[in-house]
Amino acid sequence: MSFVGIDVGGTKCHGVRVDEHGLVLEEIRYPTPHASDLVDLLESMFHELSGTQTLGVGVPGLITPDGIVRASPNMKGAHNIAVGPELRSRLGISVHVENDATMAAFGEWKAGAAIGAMNAVIVTLGTGIGGGIVMGGQLQRGANGFAGEIGHMVVQHNGELCVCGRRGCWERYASGSALRMLSGGMSGEDVFAAASSGESHALFVVAAFADWVAVGLASLTNICDPEVIVIGGGVVQSFELVLESVSKSFSAALYSSESRPHPVLHVAALGERAGAIGCALFMTQG
Repeated sequence: MSFVGIDVGGTKCHGVRVDEHGLVLEEIRYPTPHASDLVDLLESMFHELSGTQTLGVGVPGLITPDGIVRASPNMKGAHNIAVGPELRSRLGISVHVENDATMAAFGEWKAGAAIGAMNAVIVTLGTGIGGGIVMGGQLQRGANGFAGEIGHMVVQHNGELCVCGRRGCWERYASGSALRMLSGGMSGEDVFAAASSGESHALFVVAAFADWVAVGLASLTNICDPEVIVIGGGVVQSFELVLESVSKSFSAALYSSESRPHPVLHVAALGERAGAIGCALFMTQG
């Protein structure tokens, strides 16, 4: 038996068909359209990957339990888009639509770096920051399905303006776009490459970035007390370079650091497939 999942990203929609263990049997990618054309593309992708009677979809932003996209700051035109109801009507199958980072977290929990954990936080560092929280062996989704918007924790009062319209959100300081801001316009890849070669400005930027990542991870640990934190998203391709710095800053930022066990910090195992795999595996639940 196989399951289809589609992860909607800022630039591409990534679809997979997997078995019950998360092994990818088939995958496709298409550019992310305007929100008004999203359901058409998702329907087409499902048919291309089909052979199943379920579909899991991850979309960035605030997603209601019935699959309506209430708001998605990084997707043009995404406001009150009835993705779930429309797909269910068109396809006549079981469809579940969830926040994309929550589904990436689910993928890492079920088939990746957090497998077997009862309490875990999964953080995706990309253009912005998303994530998911597992507590007591349960994926936390909150009263309205909006849990896990960790990138919008305020870490700097009246700080940098965020795409959400507020100021000082964590993702303005510890995401891929934050690396560009901290470096004065360099891409994350260029920053890490320069730091690897010992360039002084890049090393300073990477150290500042590591501090900001650690600030958010410490706050999440104070709240959730996880046994493992998994770092995923586009930034992790070079994350080993800053992992030691993050660990040191994390210890300094954590409440009563010397008196408690620290969560293990892991780099995500599923890479860019985490969201799509998570969407598919979510549909294996009864």
